[in-house]
Amino acid sequence: MPLREIPVDELQLGMYVSKLDRPWTETPFVFQGFILRNEKQLEVMKKFCSKVFVDPEKEDLSEVEGHAGGTAASIRGTTVYKEAASLDAELPRARSAIAETTSALRQVTHEVQVGGAIDSAKVKEAASGITESVVRNPDAASLLVQLQEKSGETFNRAIHVSVMMSIFGRFLQLPRESIERLGLLGLLQDAGKLKLPSALLSKREALTPEEEVLYQTHVDHSVEILNSTTGLPNDLPGLASLHHEHFDGSGYPRGLRGAAIALPGMIAGIVDAFDTLIAPPPHGKHMSPSNALSLVFKGRGTQFQPALVEQFIQCVGVYPVGSAVELNTGEIGIVIAQNPLRRLQPRVMVVKDAKGYDNRPYKMLDLSKEPKATPEEPYRIRRTLEYDAIKVDPRELFL
Repeated sequence: MPLREIPVDELQLGMYVSKLDRPWTETPFVFQGFILRNEKQLEVMKKFCSKVFVDPEKEDLSEVEGHAGGTAASIRGTTVYKEAASLDAELPRARSAIAETTSALRQVTHEVQVGGAIDSAKVKEAASGITESVVRNPDAASLLVQLQEKSGETFNRAIHVSVMMSIFGRFLQLPRESIERLGLLGLLQDAGKLKLPSALLSKREALTPEEEVLYQTHVDHSVEILNSTTGLPNDLPGLASLHHEHFDGSGYPRGLRGAAIALPGMIAGIVDAFDTLIAPPPHGKHMSPSNALSLVFKGRGTQFQPALVEQFIQCVGVYPVGSAVELNTGEIGIVIAQNPLRRLQPRVMVVKDAKGYDNRPYKMLDLSKEPKATPEEPYRIRRTLEYDAIKVDPRELFL
């Protein structure tokens, strides 16, 4: 494969620089040909050269330092969060935060569609409310958004993504302001979809190549909308352009790879992909959480940063909060809380009996305490189901 000439501004970590636009002896580099491993090398390259020649066959993302090719330690923060409220106590506050967020995003939808200005203060306040709830107890908001009626509305999915990104940020022990930034990003990064034809967004069949090109323009629309909105963090438009970039450079709109994708963008990409897999048609694949996590896992190293994928799977858990599960008795329940120390034994609310009839009042099971299904056998989870396999009104959750 021939060498590829590119401007130094398009260099990305992991690329193999084979030739310069000047003699190697005129630069500080000792080796004639090497893999760009860190930002310092990139800065020096930009100082001495205007263009270089790279060898695509010698690229190696495993050589990239920092969060792009590192371990969990390189992407985790140091802020330790403790559960400050029980699930029962946090549910009403989480419900209020989600209701306020829904109201804010309905207003965003209207303003974008009519060409008006987004009320940044209201959206930032909504993101702050979600963050506060997630920091106190992440299970409450997670449970409520998963039990909401799923729809294809952009703002509806945005709430799910925002909550999940906030929860993931908490799990990664990022500072509170970083969690709030992730929540705000989740709410607004797909605002550009509101500029696309509704027929395109509601189409159930596979998009044609021409439709796919049109669909991808939603990223540019989002950036434009956020750039024209006063009062938002300066870096938010740039971060909103990253959630469809892939770790190996195969994403869009710029084909960024590795460390060129900021950590919030990598987080947004994983969460957006997972939410798409579990969402209903026309935009989702309607998968069970376990199947969706398997696909996300298969994407590590290509679509997603490997260590971040492993952290996400730990965060979501084997049985995610809000997921429907079938028990070994044939009864159907909803996972309402994780057990961090015993991931296979969450807290489950049984809503249907073995014959499929509603189980009222709902039976509560803490599987970590090994309640008995029969005198000889404790309750256990047999399998997970699609998220909307059973319908429960979140207003009934006074646990």
